[in-house]
Amino acid sequence: MTDHVHAYGPTGSGTVLLDLGGDTGALIIYTGRQLLGREIEISPLGEDDRPRTHAAVRERPVQDGTFHSAVYPDLPAGLYTVWWDETQPAGAVTVTGGGVAEFVWPTSDSPPTD
Repeated sequence: MTDHVHAYGPTGSGTVLLDLGGDTGALIIYTGRQLLGREIEISPLGEDDRPRTHAAVRERPVQDGTFHSAVYPDLPAGLYTVWWDETQPAGAVTVTGGGVAEFVWPTSDSPPTD
């Protein structure tokens, strides 16, 4: 997770377009409200030193209330590291072509240990 914090408003219905199919999938990282506006970084597993992809946590209204998440709409299929901060991983997730992977952000105040 980077130190960048953004003041985005809630996203409306239909504002995120997912590009799914073939070897392309998507990832949704569910968080709590406390991460609203924070950017969460991901990278292909084992490629820790390469540039990372990031997305901001946004409030997303749904029929039964709201949830908070970061969405990565068009990722090549593969294993990804989800970064807690610049050096510590929060976990790993598999993105499959044509599918939407989901990752739930850890609820503790420190990164998970192996």
